[in-house]
Amino acid sequence: MKGNPEERAVQLSFYIIENQATVRAAAKEFGISKSTVHKDVSERIKKINPLLYVQVKRVLDTNKSERHIRGGLATKKKYQNLHDMMVQKRVGSEG
Repeated sequence: MKGNPEERAVQLSFYIIENQATVRAAAKEFGISKSTVHKDVSERIKKINPLLYVQVKRVLDTNKSERHIRGGLATKKKYQNLHDMMVQKRVGSEG
């Protein structure tokens, strides 16, 4: 997403608030880097719209406090998928 950085910062902020999105998810949705998202919602938006900054910061703080949980769930899913594939291979080779 090219264009006006101030407009992008506002759009990113609304997206994060409405979707309770992470910086990574917002970056993927807008096709920009995580660094750009972070700069927009932590520096630019603070100058443009301090009230919006407070709202987006609340979401990002919540996400940050929960990231260890999401990481653990992702690891669990990864190993569950590996286990399932191993079981399928064993069942397939027995038949």
